[in-house]
Amino acid sequence: MLNAIVSEFQSNLWLYLSMPITSAVVGYVTNVIALKMMFLPLEPIGKPPFLGWQGVVPSKAAKMATIACDTLVPKLVTEREIFEKLDPERVAQEIEGPMLRLVDHMVEDILSEYQPGIWESLPQTARDMIKRRVSEDAPKLVEEVMTGLTEDIEHMFDLKGMVVSTLSRDKELINRVFLETGRQEFRFVARSGFVFGLLFGICQMLGWLFYKSDWLLPAFGLLVGYATNWIALKLIFEPAQPRKIGPWTIQGLFHKRQQEVSRDYSKLIADEIVTPSNIIEGVLRGPQSDGVYALIARAVKRAIDEQTGLARPFVAWSVGSRRYIEMKEAAAARLVAHLPQTIKHVDAYAKDAMDLANVLSSRLEKLPPDEFEEMLRPAFQEDEWMLIAVGAALGLAVGTGQLLLFKAYAAVGVAPELSSTLASLFGLA
Repeated sequence: MLNAIVSEFQSNLWLYLSMPITSAVVGYVTNVIALKMMFLPLEPIGKPPFLGWQGVVPSKAAKMATIACDTLVPKLVTEREIFEKLDPERVAQEIEGPMLRLVDHMVEDILSEYQPGIWESLPQTARDMIKRRVSEDAPKLVEEVMTGLTEDIEHMFDLKGMVVSTLSRDKELINRVFLETGRQEFRFVARSGFVFGLLFGICQMLGWLFYKSDWLLPAFGLLVGYATNWIALKLIFEPAQPRKIGPWTIQGLFHKRQQEVSRDYSKLIADEIVTPSNIIEGVLRGPQSDGVYALIARAVKRAIDEQTGLARPFVAWSVGSRRYIEMKEAAAARLVAHLPQTIKHVDAYAKDAMDLANVLSSRLEKLPPDEFEEMLRPAFQEDEWMLIAVGAALGLAVGTGQLLLFKAYAAVGVAPELSSTLASLFGLA
């Protein structure tokens, strides 16, 4: 009996060796496909989920962004902490040049619109003096607004809302958050599929050598497609704490890389998401933008009243009280409209002052394992069953293909003696 099995193995060596090789390829391919399905395509194709597909992360960008943000705010950083690192006086100095140019144009435009006759009749020296007086107060205005924002920052700025909004509308960026955070883990999932598939394939080969049944090859294919992904996920996150087993110390791959992941994740957040420009946009266009506008408008109107000084009654009389109020409203609105572009000049200082990458990195390194795991785990957990099911289905299809190929080979063969032997073994004689 044993001699017959050895003889058969030798006679059909390529056939049997193809089993572990095929199984390894299936394990690798199914894991790679599962990973691709997590992130691609960015936009839906067909009618998901059954008559089309969209990457799991892009399709649930808002939910994924909220989960990612839950780790960030307020556990690691708060709105107040960010703004308190910005010195209002220094901010005013950084944007003084562009702010003065903006004010210079605004003064001429608004006065030409609301007091055209008076403005046009003024000599150039008088116009220059008015512009200079307004410009001199511009830095003070910026400081006043910055101080007002900082005092009530929790109501004026929603950091979590800003992050979620940024990630939700940029699906490629939300993909990058997970892909760059877990790049080593995703690479491991793909490679481990080949290794575990090879091991399962060896078991499949031995099983087929001693016990030939039509269900064996499809069953092993399904097992490879399912188990390689499942085992890889287990090894990524478990155990969370180092565990000693004999001479070896094992720990989940993601947890083992906590320091490296913290550094890379923090840099991405600081460079791409919680940037000075995005923060200013979040303040000016966020859900509390009305309050921010009211704060700026009060400061602008007060500055205009101070500039007109004793002449204010005459100015109000010359243009009309209602037009005077409209003029102040217009000045505030135009200032707010131009602020995002003007404030870009403070980016370098603000980024350096906030030092967000280092702050986040140092705090992420100290997160307990369960909280740290939440940075990446949701990308795997969301619709994980579907991804594993796809892998299992592909494995089942390949296993069924193997069975049909082997039976065809047994039926046709390459030599009469071999054909006869294989046919009897497969029950086809």
